[in-house]
Amino acid sequence: MRILFKTPLRCAAILGLAMSIAPIARSAETICEPGAYGAPDQDVVVLEAKDWIPSPGLGYLILDGRYGSTLAPDSPVSCGRGYVILKTETSGEVRLEQRVFKRTREEIPVADAVLVGELVEPTGAGVAPIRPLVVMVHGSETEPAIGNNRAYLLAAQGMTVFTYDKRGTGRSGGFYTQNFELLADDAAAAMNHAQSLAQGHFSRSGYWGQSQGGWVAPLAATRSKVDFVAVGFGLVTSPIDEDREQMLLEAETLGLNDHEAAEIRKLSGTTATIVASHFTRGFEALESLRRKTADEKWVHLVNGEYSGDMLRMNDSDLRRVGRAVFDNLEIIWDYNSTTTLNHLNIPILWVIAEQDRQAPIAATTAALRRFREKGKAIDVYVFPETDHGMYEFVQAPDGSRRNTRVTEGYFRLIGNWITGNSQVDYGRAVLLPTK
Repeated sequence: MRILFKTPLRCAAILGLAMSIAPIARSAETICEPGAYGAPDQDVVVLEAKDWIPSPGLGYLILDGRYGSTLAPDSPVSCGRGYVILKTETSGEVRLEQRVFKRTREEIPVADAVLVGELVEPTGAGVAPIRPLVVMVHGSETEPAIGNNRAYLLAAQGMTVFTYDKRGTGRSGGFYTQNFELLADDAAAAMNHAQSLAQGHFSRSGYWGQSQGGWVAPLAATRSKVDFVAVGFGLVTSPIDEDREQMLLEAETLGLNDHEAAEIRKLSGTTATIVASHFTRGFEALESLRRKTADEKWVHLVNGEYSGDMLRMNDSDLRRVGRAVFDNLEIIWDYNSTTTLNHLNIPILWVIAEQDRQAPIAATTAALRRFREKGKAIDVYVFPETDHGMYEFVQAPDGSRRNTRVTEGYFRLIGNWITGNSQVDYGRAVLLPTK
């Protein structure tokens, strides 16, 4: 979860149902159109322009988690006028009609800024007039959120979705920040505005927060009237804990010994004092550790979110520019979601990537298990062999990873849990037991 999808989709065509069909010849001359294709009870495909794909190609994201370029020779997506042909992994080829969405662009005054958001509502025959309302709370990325493909993937599953550019990004004003308190206020304002826009047309409302949004969304839920919170690959523990657990995971991967792991824990405690004080104290202890470990090999191998870089920066530079480098985004370093979750009495979904390197899961899984044992209404799903972002990956001999797809079942799980549709099979997901 690094401390620190894009072109708006044009979705205008006739709503239709998918049908199983015989293999259809793919036309190289047909230009794909941005939009979402499919209906709530079908496969769904979202097409959008991507900087890394030359025109006339588009990026595709499928409900089953596959993504890529429509220009790729092995693309499972081919296009017709107002529809796509999708090669499924289990049912051959199906035809999916382009969806119609009502899009309402809005401005939301918040503290020292005006946020710009968009309400996306499915329309057309067969669309339920009353449906869940979801406000998306994004992670630490600085890209605009309006028009991203995951929002349309949700909307195509039969819910109203509100997404907004965070302050200091996209069309929204203000300065970019990672202050969870301020971001939670913004998310609550977005929810209140979305509920007003969709008044009389939603059955229940709540947040879907991913990555850093896993800290912000539950906090926002304490400041607004909502019915649920869904979190993907987020943490209960603090940014300080995240940094430490990242380094210990790196140590395990590198095969470091117990002494080296103990030194890493000391490093985490030392840097925690510095960042939690916003670089006003703790430098002497870090300098002492820096001198003591100067000749140790692990010093040059571990990183975490910030501790490795702080250790390798000399004392005078760290005192002089450390805050500007590491603490310029108003992060609440010791923020922990435990108190927030204790105050929530609404259903919560928490989805975990088992092999998450950016947000190691051990402490979060343990905390969520304790909440469940106390009777808290938290459904916890763990997807095996999955990294941050819910990505499946191929790992090279040197330990580096290449993402291959979003794990099958993740998007369907989010959609079904929010809409209340029952389904047992979500790919390889495992529902965490109470004990």
